[in-house]
Amino acid sequence: MTALAARYRELVAADELRPDPDQERAVAHLAELSKALEVAPRRGSILWRALGRKPEPIRGVYLWGGVGRGKSMLMDLFFECLAMPSKRRVHFHEFMLDVHNRLRAERAKEKGDPVLPVADALRDQARLLALDEMVVNNTADAAILSRVFTALLEKGVTVVTTSNRPPVDLYKDGQNRELFLPFIDLISERLDIVPLNGPTDYRLDRLGGMPTWYVPNGEAATVQLREAFFRLTDYSPDDAAHVPSEDIDVAGGRSLHVPKSLKGVAVFSFKRLCGEARGAPDYLAVARKYHTVIIVGIPVMGPEKRNEAARFKTLIDALYEYKVKLLAAADAQPTALYESGDGAFEFERTASRLIEMQSADYMAAGHGI
Repeated sequence: MTALAARYRELVAADELRPDPDQERAVAHLAELSKALEVAPRRGSILWRALGRKPEPIRGVYLWGGVGRGKSMLMDLFFECLAMPSKRRVHFHEFMLDVHNRLRAERAKEKGDPVLPVADALRDQARLLALDEMVVNNTADAAILSRVFTALLEKGVTVVTTSNRPPVDLYKDGQNRELFLPFIDLISERLDIVPLNGPTDYRLDRLGGMPTWYVPNGEAATVQLREAFFRLTDYSPDDAAHVPSEDIDVAGGRSLHVPKSLKGVAVFSFKRLCGEARGAPDYLAVARKYHTVIIVGIPVMGPEKRNEAARFKTLIDALYEYKVKLLAAADAQPTALYESGDGAFEFERTASRLIEMQSADYMAAGHGI
């Protein structure tokens, strides 16, 4: 039995996970991949030189299914249990930002095709590339994915990725989608497609029907949101003082500090997100990175806080566009947050979206869809 299979069984036995046939099948696929990766000699090793041929590529896994089915959890278990040093786990959007930055640097050298040296650098960094939450929703990513991944796979990189969609639905209805179709073919040919569509939405199940909007701000709301954070992340309340923070990249070379960041869940204060000079690039970076955002300290805003209200409107637009789950503590219900001042009429749409974001249909939607 592999370390991954053993660890998964331990979690089920301890009632931390429910028995789930779909998850068990996915674990079996990932366990077989673990064995193949752990025994495979590195390219260029003495064994392969003696045989006079290149090693056979190791097929990766494309793990897809609805929101909250345990995809990221299983990939994290796979990654943690995998006994090989040359591995990298990264969110898909973060990976693509890295790829675009590397491509820009290579183009500036004017030394030919920039894709090949970028693929070489990525291969040298990791033999196993684990990408969480693959979603393609812009033409820049769609235009280069096929070439970048073809080069990576040809250079012996094994890819494991999660997604809310089957490969055929990636970049669905996107502009010039016909140029993206070779990437779908590549995924289907070179990765095992493993569905994970069991009956339980574990993320929503963890919340147990808890509200997502708490009024007013204060200790009671803070306690409830803290409990939601621990349920969503499986983090122990005993370690509350040690919840990790993170700095995420923002377009334009800036970064945004996230006070609490764990397993796709971010916690912010309203003051940090909307009380400082921020714009759409900051909020899009948050929306792409996190499936759930918790915000505390949302005040009632009047004309003197029109700038904060405008930033909050932009923030909610970004979260809504990427179907990010929002849990919040505020001093009023959405319709009473900003009733007068510049842009109050436009803010009505924001209030409407905040109400929709509390609905079961919205909560069940996949991140990035």
